[in-house]
Amino acid sequence: MPAPYHHDTHPYQPRSHAQKNPNAIAYVMCATDEQVSFAQLEARANQGAHLLRRAGLRRGDHIAILMENRREFLEICFAADRAGLYYTTISTHLMPDEIAHILQDCGARILIVSDRLLDSLALLRPTLEACVQTYVVGTTPPGLHDWTASTAPLPQTPIADEAQGLDMLYSSGTTGRPKGIKWPLPDDLPGGRTMLVDLLSTLFGYAAGTRYLSPAPLYHAAPLRHSMVTIRMGGTAYIMDRFDPLAALSLIQAHRITHSQWVPTMFVRLLKLPEDQRAQFDLSSMQMAVHAAAPCPLDVKRRMIDWWGPIIHEYYAGTENNGFTAITTAEWLEHPGSVGRAKLGVIHICDEAGQELPIGQEGEVYFENGHQFLYHNDPAKTAACTNAMGWTTLGDIGRLDDQGYLYLTDRKSFVIISGGVNIYPQETEDILLGHPAVLDAAVFGVPNEDFGEEVKAVVQLLPDRTASPALADELIATCRARLSPIKCPRSIDFRTTLPRSATGKLYKRKLKAEYWP
Repeated sequence: MPAPYHHDTHPYQPRSHAQKNPNAIAYVMCATDEQVSFAQLEARANQGAHLLRRAGLRRGDHIAILMENRREFLEICFAADRAGLYYTTISTHLMPDEIAHILQDCGARILIVSDRLLDSLALLRPTLEACVQTYVVGTTPPGLHDWTASTAPLPQTPIADEAQGLDMLYSSGTTGRPKGIKWPLPDDLPGGRTMLVDLLSTLFGYAAGTRYLSPAPLYHAAPLRHSMVTIRMGGTAYIMDRFDPLAALSLIQAHRITHSQWVPTMFVRLLKLPEDQRAQFDLSSMQMAVHAAAPCPLDVKRRMIDWWGPIIHEYYAGTENNGFTAITTAEWLEHPGSVGRAKLGVIHICDEAGQELPIGQEGEVYFENGHQFLYHNDPAKTAACTNAMGWTTLGDIGRLDDQGYLYLTDRKSFVIISGGVNIYPQETEDILLGHPAVLDAAVFGVPNEDFGEEVKAVVQLLPDRTASPALADELIATCRARLSPIKCPRSIDFRTTLPRSATGKLYKRKLKAEYWP
């Protein structure tokens, strides 16, 4: 059994803040206005850890969480986090067979599921009954365990054998079946300094006075990790149940939000609000607005800086955290389009053979000396993202300037090859998004008998605009006025919505598959 430790030696967990200021608020669920104090979070996380131990789970075992943003979500994560467990949070938008794949692949011993998702659970029962204990948060049907009722009588004090746990999250599956991203468990007690605590608190200033707005689902890496780091540092996280541009602005004003995190599609939707609506909110409390997850169109970012001021920070990283870049507003204005310089790892731009390219040339982005990870149960995929020097890549294409600033071009898997020429669709998408009629856009390759592929665009219009051949021609002409013809769409289809994750990642593979035999 680990020796007892004083909270000041491991200060980055709810216990430390509960001891100093038990009534301070750890997080707020914005949709219901439920507030959870540090004392309440500490007690409930301990009860959850006791339940997990009594269910037979030991250090290195796995649990899975399938639920919308609700109060219990973070309590369960902090329970696993102090029981030395891996916790896998599953997207609520996945189909039952996709959920079953993740449960089987991660080897979850326990699944904790929201009562709102019991329809999915019913289809999973044959899979679950063999190997997974199931607990329900909310109204629990007969034959299943009630998480709240099961934890309520358990001790609110720590378990005897606490150990630091970790999330093991799955890739979003934009280019294939999701893969679990696994880091080694630290050999430490919970609440010590971690790479994420050091990196995020240093770069973005999360601290005891932070009021952090999270407008995205907690099952994604960035919202989950940034919210938990905010709480570990003694700040307060404000969790939206879903993103709504007007609601987000209202929350910033009402709660004097200091920090927030966004994706470019959220910026686009904020900027599409009428000017008189945007102007009515007091956003002066904001000290930092961080964005990531996808390339941000240059015009969109400039307009956000004009509106919110020099508080826009950007970073580039994956769930893998094999490397990390960041850039401030001032740096970005001097290096427009860059995602910054390396803050974790050393960047290399390599050719298809994994050999380093000269400064300024485009190639695949690799990181040296980044965080150690592997793809769970997939050594081939782990090996495929590692070159002979041991550097790792997420499959993004980019270039470095002579000052070490990284510029991303696109995903390697999204490259269109037309007549032997590589076309990166991101800049075409950026131009389409800048058109006043367009809310969202996707550009990809479709079959062409002569050239192999040609450029196709699928566009979602603003609600007050109507699709027409004339508008399609206008959009193509807009692209041709700013890009070489080979990069411009030959045709445009209109959709009522595009398939994106809640963190803004475009499921381009799903769209593209509709056009290929």
